[in-house]
Amino acid sequence: MCTALRSQLALTPMNCPLPRVLTAFLLITAFQFTGPFLGAPALGRTPAQQVLPQVTLRIGSATVKAEVADEIDERTIGLMGRTQLKDGEGMLFVFRNPQRLGFWMRDTLIPLSIAYLDGAGIIREIHDLKPLDETAAESTFSDLVYALEVPQGWFGRSKILPGDKVLGLPAPSTAQPE
Repeated sequence: MCTALRSQLALTPMNCPLPRVLTAFLLITAFQFTGPFLGAPALGRTPAQQVLPQVTLRIGSATVKAEVADEIDERTIGLMGRTQLKDGEGMLFVFRNPQRLGFWMRDTLIPLSIAYLDGAGIIREIHDLKPLDETAAESTFSDLVYALEVPQGWFGRSKILPGDKVLGLPAPSTAQPE
């Protein structure tokens, strides 16, 4: 197309829009499909939120340094867009009122395990979560005020089970209401 118009419009290969449009399309398409593998968010994915304030939690002899998500936007984004989470790290979701909880993995690229805790800090349930799975891991219990996400399998490797108590939790009253 540009060759035929070149003589009429004095277009050169450098100012012909077709190659630039095609190049832009190819770059965008390549980024969309390779972004998650290169550590960059793909188009349409939720970008990772900034690192949140942290607390050190103790569960038996294990410790986890957890970011605290106690505001609605922080809880909504969670670990979406993150490309790594080391053993001994996690995110603690804090809710003001006891409730049934359910978490999914939209735009979450790393496999996680989640523990649901009651207001006394007792682990009631542990679930494994698959990256990008939008099926909610719903709790059986309805008295939950915390959820702790860690790298998948960390609870098992650390010998942590339902019934164990988590120490160092912030008060639920610090959480923004739902």
